[in-house]
Amino acid sequence: MAGIANYIKESFEELKNNVTWPAWSEAQSLTILVAVFSIIFSLAIWGVDTVFSKVIKAYFDLI
Repeated sequence: MAGIANYIKESFEELKNNVTWPAWSEAQSLTILVAVFSIIFSLAIWGVDTVFSKVIKAYFDLI
């Protein structure tokens, strides 16, 4: 159990002392960028799924 507590303590020290955090404005712009690309990617997947489902439905209607 002491090993887990030591690991958590060292992890927090690593975050405080050795991690370079981005500026607030950079973090905001990157968050918006990720959100936009997530929406675009989800719309692309939805479109491909819609096309595939129509193709499969048409195939089974022919059978």
